[in-house]
Parts: sequence; C-alpha cells; structure tokens
Amino acid sequence: MWELISANRRKSFFLFVIMGTCLILLGYFIGAAYYPQGGGFIGIGIAFFIWMMLSVISYFSGDSILLAVSGAREVTPDVHQQLFNVVEEMKIAAGLPAMPKVYIIDSPAPNAFATGRKPENCAIAVTAGLLSRLNRDELQGVVAHETSHILNRDIQFMTFAGVMLGSIVLISQVFVRGLWFSGGGSRYRGRSRDSGQGAAIFMIVAIVFAILAPIFAQLLFLAISRRREYLADATGARLTRYPEGLASALEKIASSPEKLQTANDATAGLYIINPLQANRSDWSAWTSTHPPIAERIAILRALSQGASLVDYQNAFNKIRGKKDTVIPDSGLKDATPVPLRTAGAPLEKGAGAQKRELGDLIRAVNGFLFLTCACGLKIKIPPDFKKESIACPRCGRENKVPSAELATLAGVGAIISKDVPGMSKDGPTSIYKRRGTGWETFNCSCGRPIQLSPQFQGNEVTCPSCGKKTLIQQ
Repeated sequence: MWELISANRRKSFFLFVIMGTCLILLGYFIGAAYYPQGGGFIGIGIAFFIWMMLSVISYFSGDSILLAVSGAREVTPDVHQQLFNVVEEMKIAAGLPAMPKVYIIDSPAPNAFATGRKPENCAIAVTAGLLSRLNRDELQGVVAHETSHILNRDIQFMTFAGVMLGSIVLISQVFVRGLWFSGGGSRYRGRSRDSGQGAAIFMIVAIVFAILAPIFAQLLFLAISRRREYLADATGARLTRYPEGLASALEKIASSPEKLQTANDATAGLYIINPLQANRSDWSAWTSTHPPIAERIAILRALSQGASLVDYQNAFNKIRGKKDTVIPDSGLKDATPVPLRTAGAPLEKGAGAQKRELGDLIRAVNGFLFLTCACGLKIKIPPDFKKESIACPRCGRENKVPSAELATLAGVGAIISKDVPGMSKDGPTSIYKRRGTGWETFNCSCGRPIQLSPQFQGNEVTCPSCGKKTLIQQ
C-alpha cells in the first residue's frame, strides 16, 4: 500500500508541476503585457503571492470552512453508533494513525465526503439521508471509499491543486475584465512605435493565454479527480472485501430525487457522487469531476473473483473494452489475493421507516431532545423549549424535560469538576434504564443532556462535558 501511495504522489507531483507552469506563464505574460521591460517577472511574483496566500488559508482553515459551508455538525457515538463502528472498522483496516472525526450533514439527500490535510487530522461527513437509506454493507462501502481518499493522500493534493486552479481562474478573470472595463489598448497610445508593438504582441499572447490557461488547467484538474475516484473505489473494495456494498450505495445515491442544497461548484467535486451532476446524463466525460456512475458500478460488480487492486484493474479493462492503467504499476505488483466476503444481514428499510429515521436523525443533529412517555409515545422536544415538564399528547402524563438551563450548566459542571471536590469524573457511576429502542434523552449527573439513538448498542456512555460514565441497561 505504501508503494501505491508513493506512486500516487509521484504522478500527482508531475501533474502539479504542469499546473504550476500554467500559473507562472500566465503571470509572466500578463506582467509583460503591461510592462514589457521586466514586467513579466513582476507578474510571476504576483501570481505566486496570490497562490501562496490562498494555499495558506486553505491549509489552516480549509477543513473548517468546508465543513461549515456544507452544514456539517460533529456528532458523538450516541447519535449514530453504527456509523462510528463502521468508521472505526475502516480506520483499522486502512491503518490510519487516528480515528477520523465524524460529521452529519442536515440534508435528506444521500451523499458523503472526506476532508483533512493529513491522516492524523481528518474527518468524514455523511448526510442524514445517507444514513437513513443505506444498510450496513452499503454504508461501509461509502465510508471505505472516503477512507481511501484519506489513505491515498487525495484530499491534500486535490486541495492544493484546486487552490492552484482557483488562482489561475482568478488571475485570468481579473485581467480579462480589467481590459474590458478599461477600454483595452488606451494605455499604449503615448508609447513609441517599437515599444507599443512589443507591448501589443505581449497583450495578444496574454489575452489568448488568459482564455486558454483556465480551460487547460481545469481539464487537467478534472482528469486527476476522475482517476482518484477510480482508485478510491478500488481501495474501498479492497478494504471491505465486498464491492457490491459500494456499488449498491452508488445506485441509491445516484437515483435519489433529493437535492443537496448546501453543495456548490467549489465543494461538489469532493462528494462521493457530484451532487450537481448526479442526475445528468449529458455531461461529457471531459467536464466531469467524477467518472460515469454506471461505469463505476459496472466495474465494481465485475469483481467476481476477488477484491485486490489487480482484480479491479482487470475489471476496469473489461468494462471499458480497452487497456488503460488506472492502478499504478507498484499497486499491480502485489498479487496477494483478496477473497470476497459474504453479504451481511439484509436489513432493508421500508419507505415509512426511512422517513421516520431521517426525520429523527435531522432533529437530533439540530439539538432536539427525545422523551419516551410511559404510554410508549416518543415526544420530540425542540431545543428552545424552556419548561421543566411537558404533557404527553396521548395520555396527558407530565414528563420531566432535560431543560435548556441544564444543558447550559453542562459546561459549568465540566469546569467546576476540575476545582471542586465531589464533582470529579471519577465519582460514582450513574445508571440509566432504557425505555425502548428508539431515540431517548437523559441527563448526566452534571446536567448535560445525552442522546441515545436507535443504533446504540453499548452498555455505557461517557459524558463529553464532565467525563463521567453512565451505565445503560437495555
């Protein structure tokens, strides 16, 4: 695997140099067009400065900006235990040095992406719609694909390549629009004939390059992106040893009618399926961030003998009808067979169950509390509810609410426990007895509300505020 990562880096560096050359030439021609005597090097310096500034911002703040723009919220295992279990399984299978942070996006559209400048500091974000629609094998396939992007160092490279592409586009647009609004060649009227002709030649070259450089750089960027999606599919199938899980997940994501409202041109290419192109059949292979979905699914389903990288390369050639290397040669040297495993229990969800689970998950991510009345009714309480109790709509019984005041005190309790005797996290362990198998909310002894999801299978939870453990009796 390390040989594969190294080969991926070498190829990425070569393509990165090509895009960098486009940026340097663009800066040189624009600078020379304005100042023929030494202006080209000034233009290179300005272009390099713009790229460096955007790269620094992206490196230190890109992850948080991306997650915020996407509406992703970090969650704890009690919100969706199965998701955390799957992420941990893939983290172990891939040999990542740290557990990725887990985020849920408040959207009914199924999709997912990974982010992080290095494996030690990474995150996987999935939508609520994905969790409600996929079974465990399919969810594992999606998480394995995103884990593969982290393992193969795709995120770091695509971030910097995307910033370089953005720099080329930004400089080109500023230059062309500046010419449009300034009247073009009016600045050359006072120059001598020879210098004016030289400047005019540089200006023509700069205009042509400002038009062609963004197109060439974008086509190169898209080609890189498509190759990395194939490699992530191959690595994901190898991690799970069950390609059908990812293939089935891609089918469900692509066929979903819901739109991912938070996606935009800058973030769409990071998702497992481009949400702006998922339902478009007329997109050219040259202008897409991802390979054709039908082709990706067909390749995965052609893996009938094994899930090794060699098996994927053979399936790739079979489906495409021609030989084309998608797996680096170093990856093909490993002929170790990867046998396929059998499918897990097919727990397909009906439309009604999917809708209920989706609604409850979105409410949980947005701070709703859940109480189960003695009559069996699940009461959903909005985060701005201020009363200490709520009457059950079915039986009228008053139920005590983990109030907003107690939720605020959770942070205070965490601070006090460091200084005040008797509030140590090593104090007596609390016990909570579940009333059912759905969403439930109870208070930690420090006052913080803790959510238990239907997927929760453990026997204890740890409070994020005070660190105390609560035993859960099923």
